[in-house]
Amino acid sequence: MEPERADQFLVERIRKGDQDAWRQLIERYDGRLLAFARARVPSTADAEDLVQEAFVGFVTSLPNYDPAQSLETYLFTIIRHKLYDLLRKKRLPVVDAPADSEDWWDRIVPGTEETPSGIVAHAEARRAHEDTLADVLRKLIHDYRDRGAFDDLQVIELLFYGGRRNLEVGELLDMDQKVVAGVKFRAIGKLHKFLEGTEAALPDDDRAEVTVAKVWRERRLTCLKRGTLGSYALGVLDDPWLSYTQFHLDVVGCPLCLANLQDLESEELGEGRPPTDSIFASSVGFLSRVSGSGG
Repeated sequence: MEPERADQFLVERIRKGDQDAWRQLIERYDGRLLAFARARVPSTADAEDLVQEAFVGFVTSLPNYDPAQSLETYLFTIIRHKLYDLLRKKRLPVVDAPADSEDWWDRIVPGTEETPSGIVAHAEARRAHEDTLADVLRKLIHDYRDRGAFDDLQVIELLFYGGRRNLEVGELLDMDQKVVAGVKFRAIGKLHKFLEGTEAALPDDDRAEVTVAKVWRERRLTCLKRGTLGSYALGVLDDPWLSYTQFHLDVVGCPLCLANLQDLESEELGEGRPPTDSIFASSVGFLSRVSGSGG
């Protein structure tokens, strides 16, 4: 079963109060959430607490969860909010990372109006606009992949997903700035063409609420499959995917893929797993309340 369909199946069972399905979901995601948290808090105990709170946050917001959305992204969104709550509680500085940080996730402090459940509670028109924009971005990405144009894909990923400027992209990829500008110009032209006949349009990055970067990040359009990351960890991934995977991890610094990779490596070593029984015991009561309320 495909991971997305497996997630949907588990969520459907969890909505009915299936405790075994809830344990399976915890076991499926606890490792990668822990890897994400460990890279951002000073102690393992704090990281494990964040993971536990993230699962409690998910089950309590279950009535508002839209299964059409990525469960993994939703869980990472929750733990990110829990992380900022912890930093505030401990009176540690909660500021954007430097502009040149490779971790875009840490450059975005959650807004007060953004909540885990709210992330999927968009108005219908906004959701339709995002869906259309995501579809044309996928079409553009697949076009590059199908043609083996991974150099161009790296350029637009740094521009659109990473929010880098032309000069920065040129320096990172050892590419002339004019070449970068040309790739960007052609990519925008293709996006406009793909959007012809739809009601959506490319937003103005300075004013629009929905931007290419936001949609790209939330929908994880270029995030790597765990199978690809597993092959990379085992050293059996060949080019061009080997080079692209190294780029996505080392240059883009995708925090979610890095967490997935660390989780896979921990599985190989048989270490680094959070206490699943403890997480299950602390959250299963909330599951009973949600299923009992007809959510």
